[in-house]
Amino acid sequence: MQRMQTSLRLLFICAMLLALIGGVSTFALKVGTARAAAASGLHVSNNQLLDSANRVFLPHGVNRAGGEYMCDATSSTTVFDGPVDATAVNALLSWDINVVRIPLNEDCWLGINGYPAAQYTATQYQQAVVNFVNLLNANNIVAILDLHWAAPGTTQANKQLAMPDLDHAPAFWTSVATTFKSNSSVIFDLFNEPFTASWSCWLNGSTAASASPCTDVAFAVAGMQKLVTTVRATGATNPLLLGGLAYSNDMSQWLQNKPVDPANSLIAALHIYNFNLCDTLSCLNAQVAPVAAQVPVLVGEMGENDCAHSFIDAMMGWFDTHGIGYLGWSWNTYDCSSFPALVSSYTGTPTAYGVGLHDHLISLAAISGPPPAVSLTGPTTGQSFTASAAITLTATAAGHNNKTITHVDFYSGSTLLGSSTSSPYSFRWTNVAANSYILTAKAYDSGGGSTTSAPVAITVNAPGSTVIGCNVRYTMGQWSTGFSVGVNITNTGTTAISGWTLTFSFSGNQKITQNWNGVLTQAGANVSIKDAGYNANIAVGNYTGLGFNGTYSGVNDSPSIFFLNNQACTVS
Repeated sequence: MQRMQTSLRLLFICAMLLALIGGVSTFALKVGTARAAAASGLHVSNNQLLDSANRVFLPHGVNRAGGEYMCDATSSTTVFDGPVDATAVNALLSWDINVVRIPLNEDCWLGINGYPAAQYTATQYQQAVVNFVNLLNANNIVAILDLHWAAPGTTQANKQLAMPDLDHAPAFWTSVATTFKSNSSVIFDLFNEPFTASWSCWLNGSTAASASPCTDVAFAVAGMQKLVTTVRATGATNPLLLGGLAYSNDMSQWLQNKPVDPANSLIAALHIYNFNLCDTLSCLNAQVAPVAAQVPVLVGEMGENDCAHSFIDAMMGWFDTHGIGYLGWSWNTYDCSSFPALVSSYTGTPTAYGVGLHDHLISLAAISGPPPAVSLTGPTTGQSFTASAAITLTATAAGHNNKTITHVDFYSGSTLLGSSTSSPYSFRWTNVAANSYILTAKAYDSGGGSTTSAPVAITVNAPGSTVIGCNVRYTMGQWSTGFSVGVNITNTGTTAISGWTLTFSFSGNQKITQNWNGVLTQAGANVSIKDAGYNANIAVGNYTGLGFNGTYSGVNDSPSIFFLNNQACTVS
């Protein structure tokens, strides 16, 4: 955000540290996998952002400031400014949002130049980001990761600079993209607010301080083409946000300088406040409308500094008319003028400024808004039963704001097993025959929306039959049109496995072109890999490995359901 200069930053950090709840957050020591659970398969088609079912996804949400500056304070024990737990996410959902933008700090992510200065490591910083993104995704909220603060050389990243630095920004995006490339519910915002005067600098960058075309930037610059190329080199196909000049407020030459993207998934980012150069409807018509006619436009930051909302009210009306999504700055509990803050508490109470965004999103939700959230909580993937089994299916479901859950249906494949109309949602499935099953729950809300849960695979074994235990680890690397996968199958049961066949299904048009350590059969999306003979036996506690290469176009999500000898496996 344009207004946060160094003096204000120090003032804010002091205030924030006084407000922190004591205690260092608990972190894993190894950065975990970033997974998608909702609004997945995001990609650009013409001037629209679509999901995996090719439905238009129109972002409406908020920024969640803190990840860029909390790690700068030596006494800080938290990565984010304020709570980011399930209760905090429920407060976000009460505004009927579907996206949260998370500003990040280059040095704190990479662990360079003495950062994080706070009481945690770079690995813990990264894990906190992964955890927050996964929690948002699990609640049907898309995450935008934004390179907010960066700095060249040994300079610490503690304020906004004119452009991303060539020294570290490519390494930052290589790491972030590698971490989140398998999560198609994440969008990358390549640089918060460029304010070089040169569009050529914006696109091409420079190789030295104050060098052409970046003569107004006192360090070597990573241009937008460099960052797009860097992200795509990791195999990530996530949509990319690119803000224009003048603190992402000038879009006058965005189309003429649009980088080349092999994934063709670029979004033009606009930031707009009531003190910007382009802050009138006439300017939006002249500058933004022509861009929105050719590529998706997303307002990554929007606000006003007068503790009122007449400015954003007018802007939101124009954006709605032109099919442009928007995010308010910011979901933090500071004043509603100089910051400006949307909320006065993390329970979601809006400020005099934030009430404008809150009321507008609620009014939109009355006619559209996000679908309900649902999760099948029992049984769990890999669980086994004995025929004739009696299995209790349980689910959690929540509507957004004024919408209530009308009922939850439980399915085995496409077969409706039963329904539940009140929480806790459950159904008792009896006399279940021996077989393998894929279960889902589908929730319906009072607005006519519906959502199907992530699938759960179970096995019902015949009495007296041999029961195996298995775990599958599926590790994928991908590039623009291809991918390579390694699979480990671990025997987690109490009986040795003698001969095996692994089966799973792709969600898209993936085609395996080469494989090893197994005999492959693929029919459309369905894949079967039999042991190669020499690796047929898997002792208890041991594993065997196999792998394959393939091609794809569009979305390349990892499979989530695996069967070994018709036995459902857990997945790690």
